[in-house]
Amino acid sequence: MRAWSLILLLLAAGPVPAAAQTAGSELPDIGTPASQALSLADEYKIGLMIVRQLREAGQIIEDPEINEYLQALGMRLASQAHEGAHRFTFFAVRDPAINAFALPGGFIGVNAGLVTATRNEAELAGVLAHEIAHVTQRHIARSIQNASRANLASAAALLAAILIGATTSVPTDVVMGGVTAAQGMAAQSQINYTRSNEAEADRIGIGILAAAGFDPVGMPEFFGTMQQRLGGAGRNIPDLLRSHPVTSERIAETRDRAMRMPRSNAPDSTGYALVRDRLLLEALPDDARLRDLFATAQSADYPSTDAEQYGRALALLRAGSPDEAIEMLKALRDRRPDVTLYHTALGQAQLAAGQVETSRATLEDAMRLFPRNVPVTVRYAETLMRDGDAKRAHLVLLDLFNNVPPTAEQARFTAIAANAAGDVADSYYYMSEYHVISGDLTLAINQLKLAQAVPGINTVQRERFDARIRELQEYLPKGRRAREVAEPQGPEPGGSG
Repeated sequence: MRAWSLILLLLAAGPVPAAAQTAGSELPDIGTPASQALSLADEYKIGLMIVRQLREAGQIIEDPEINEYLQALGMRLASQAHEGAHRFTFFAVRDPAINAFALPGGFIGVNAGLVTATRNEAELAGVLAHEIAHVTQRHIARSIQNASRANLASAAALLAAILIGATTSVPTDVVMGGVTAAQGMAAQSQINYTRSNEAEADRIGIGILAAAGFDPVGMPEFFGTMQQRLGGAGRNIPDLLRSHPVTSERIAETRDRAMRMPRSNAPDSTGYALVRDRLLLEALPDDARLRDLFATAQSADYPSTDAEQYGRALALLRAGSPDEAIEMLKALRDRRPDVTLYHTALGQAQLAAGQVETSRATLEDAMRLFPRNVPVTVRYAETLMRDGDAKRAHLVLLDLFNNVPPTAEQARFTAIAANAAGDVADSYYYMSEYHVISGDLTLAINQLKLAQAVPGINTVQRERFDARIRELQEYLPKGRRAREVAEPQGPEPGGSG
């Protein structure tokens, strides 16, 4: 939630050094936001650049089960905003801090620590609904236009550096410069969300929450939980509260509004508790005693829930004891065969135990039950790759992603499978799609040129590559488009031949 307020802070602090800008970014020079409107397309490009840098720093959790859940939950809420201008993308961040943030262009990041701090799905949905409202009301763009005289692309580059520095604890010169500027502006607390923006996001967010079928009281309940975490001394304030101060008045106002909305008694989805366990493990330090997690779930005398059994199995798997995890996951899958996460976790555990054929059979059964399900297909393809059947892995991934848009990492995985299957030209093509999704069109075009250069490609492939190059060039700024005659770069490490 503090991410866009950092943009404002940086803009108000003055121009950013050119060294802070990233090479290869496809951002236009949009001049002074105070005098020139920030288009939705420009917002999207800025958000995409920041997400790319977070991904390159390893801070985005590339887990298909987690991604599938957050995107489904987020889109369930966003569909009730009745605002079709933005393309929403929800992603998990490997950070134990209690925080979530909206970036320009509809990108909403959710820290692992935020999800594990919620007590039910309505509380989590309340945070996402609030962030969605900030996006749909264009609070980011409106505030930038009011506060800025700096180059927005430079500010976005520095924001990405600060976000990466905050999550990786790497004190680079750029990060430290941004932190110094932030400290110098600390007294201007109004540079965070204004009170009117917060009230508007609360009001609209509660409406979205109720319309999506969640209990709207989830939003004020989570505000109350966060206020309690302040404690008497006010130390260790969650990041959520630094950028979104929660007062008793605000809690009372949101509760009053929520109580006048239709209430819901619908139980949490099964996926909420299971994904919460997955994120708990993601947020733990490397030296955590994994075997001690959910320890009571293994006791016959302890009335543990299925979610606790699942969490225990995941902890055992992460601790290097897949054989113990397999038996627990088998029982869960047999009891609830309708839950995809039990199938995929069992397949993962069997693969980790070296039971490749068994894992393949488990996931083939899941593929029949849940055709074109993203986590099931990705886990099945991983097992196929371990089994030496790259050709089959390539085919099932193509069947999936010709019908469901892949994430950047899923496009990259498809490129790896294509390369292993001997389809080198297609491998370059899928790596180009990885770069398109990541927002680097120059690298995407270079990958397509490499695909064109592969000996023996057929006429259909050549025409497809040519058409895609022309299409991508149309999206480049005019000057860059005119200069787009560079020689193809060499193969990229990790996936494209």
